[in-house]
Amino acid sequence: MINIIISILLLLTFIGFIFYIIKGGNLVIGFFVMALLWSIIGLVPFDQVVQEVIAKPALNYGPTIIYIVFGSWFGRVLVDSGIAGSISAQTQKVGRKAPILAAILVVLVTALIFSSAYGVGSVIAIGVILIPILLSIGVPKKIAIPAFTMAIGAPMYINVVLFNQIKAFFPSVSFSGKYLAFGLTAMSVQLLGVIIFILINSKQIKNGKIETIAANSQVDFKQTHPITFVVPVLPVALNMFFHWDAIPALLLATIIALLLTGQMKSYKELVEFINKTVSQAINDISGLIIFLMALVMFAGAATMNVPHFKDIIAVVLPSSPLVLAIAVGILAPLALFRGPLHVWGAGAATAAVLAATGTFQPIFLLPLLYTASIMAVSIDLTQSWNSWALTYSKLETKEFLKMGIPVMWIISIVNELIVYAFFGH
Repeated sequence: MINIIISILLLLTFIGFIFYIIKGGNLVIGFFVMALLWSIIGLVPFDQVVQEVIAKPALNYGPTIIYIVFGSWFGRVLVDSGIAGSISAQTQKVGRKAPILAAILVVLVTALIFSSAYGVGSVIAIGVILIPILLSIGVPKKIAIPAFTMAIGAPMYINVVLFNQIKAFFPSVSFSGKYLAFGLTAMSVQLLGVIIFILINSKQIKNGKIETIAANSQVDFKQTHPITFVVPVLPVALNMFFHWDAIPALLLATIIALLLTGQMKSYKELVEFINKTVSQAINDISGLIIFLMALVMFAGAATMNVPHFKDIIAVVLPSSPLVLAIAVGILAPLALFRGPLHVWGAGAATAAVLAATGTFQPIFLLPLLYTASIMAVSIDLTQSWNSWALTYSKLETKEFLKMGIPVMWIISIVNELIVYAFFGH
């Protein structure tokens, strides 16, 4: 009887948490309060709350934070050294002569940059270059902005910073081997979907009027040699072909970026550049780190309550990986607005419970939930850089969602089937 009451109370607080997140509640406070609530409701002994819910999850997540720090620094070096800006500027050369090709090139360049770069600061630095290019060649805002944000979302499958955030729920899954093969496949599917989206709307692009952004000013950046254009993909290549760990791969790629962009010509300037980029990189992820600490504590509380959840999970969860993959694909829009399939929203509870019960393998669950969450990363209004893109371009929210959600929904269903093909057997 007590177990039934506890299970009901846990379920009610989970539903309440979903509403709290959808209404825009603070995620850090929400996760921390839920960790305490689930510990109290689950009758977890005080000493276990201190050790197993608060201390151990946070301490165990420390190494992952280091991956995020190095990934953030590498992304900042790409932006501040001029590599990202130089790659972006190449698309302008195609110009009005071939607007469809130019739009596709912008999508591919965006994906290349954000295979390693991460964060709203990097998006703004690249967006103020690429969005005006799209508008200047006649791509309507309602096509340009969703294409840009979906192109950012596509490489997040292989972005080491974002991957290590979802790894909080599935620490046994490594960023290598079979996962990377899946990540590259899923990224390619999403990029193909964005390109098809552009081609379907090609008539509007060819007949589109040139638009400008009133607030836009000339963006200055240092031009770099074309050889630097391969730098963004170096960390993934070193991991995939030479099986390097992400940290030395990111560090070597950062050193190569500094060398090829002339930052090492002067010791004084090198020190200043490193200090500036490291400081900015840490600042970019400071809030994220606190958020992740609260999240892993909540995951710890969910783990302690597994016995109370198992009966509920057994009733509502399909036993077939294929059925689950199809279901998550069809329900992928529930990731929007930080809903129950968004792992950095109310879906954190979903991920924590599924991970803790052990019904399915972590290597299957991580990409399963990651795919739904990337739909939100690509087109959700609660994603900070999507919100910035709308504000910057003055595109109406309704148009953004109407154009982007159907595309990402189809892509999510396809990628969930790919998840099953890779990991469901």
